Amino acid sequence: MEITLLPESLSLSVAIFLLGSSVITSMITASLGAGGGVLLLILMASWMPATAIIPVHGMIQLGSNSGRMLLTWKHIDWRVIAAFIPGVIAGATVGAWLLVSLPAYLWQLAIAMFVLYLCWGPALPKGAFGSAGIFMASAVTSFVSLFVGATGPLVAAFIKQIHGDRFQVVATFATAMVLQHAPKALVFGMTGFVFAHWLPFILAMITCGFVGTWLGLRLLNSINNRWFSKALNLILTILALRLLWQASLAAGWWT
Repeated sequence: MEITLLPESLSLSVAIFLLGSSVITSMITASLGAGGGVLLLILMASWMPATAIIPVHGMIQLGSNSGRMLLTWKHIDWRVIAAFIPGVIAGATVGAWLLVSLPAYLWQLAIAMFVLYLCWGPALPKGAFGSAGIFMASAVTSFVSLFVGATGPLVAAFIKQIHGDRFQVVATFATAMVLQHAPKALVFGMTGFVFAHWLPFILAMITCGFVGTWLGLRLLNSINNRWFSKALNLILTILALRLLWQASLAAGWWT
């Protein structure tokens, strides 16, 4: 199988732009807790073939979050991750079994409303953050991410409810997203997507993402937990409002 530096559908100028975007978006996520992955998804969707967006983005995010996980290893909450793993397996298994195209606007609407609730509504009961609650959140978001690719804000908002320390939020979120993106290689490979055509581009994007993560963590050191929480709430709210707008357009509410 022939492997080229760039797939035919991607020009050199666009590839360079996306590589620079990988640095910036990874820096955003590492310093502010979320937002970079969705921003990169938006940019990729502007130039890449629709069939490649979610699988390629998933592999890039797998690599970027792996770098972030390694750089923040000592801050990971392994209790949360231990409950997250079975949910990832369950959600990805069901998603791979169904392999259906779900109405995106329904998931966008549900994700947006729950993110807004987690940011600005009353705190969830403590039981929601136990093993059963984390399992359910992991299973649902892992299932949806195979079809929508925009569950990062929901996972970030959920983990933010558990931890007040900015480093624990960033580290645990990165590890959760590594677990959630990992099954995509298997699932999309089963459906016939040829990752080899995109491999050099994916590796270059991951490398640039690691640089962005390193810069973002340096910035994270300079802010306090209170400022971080406010900034994360603001970013998650903007992302949720964007999802609401997308859902309204997809559902035809304005036509």
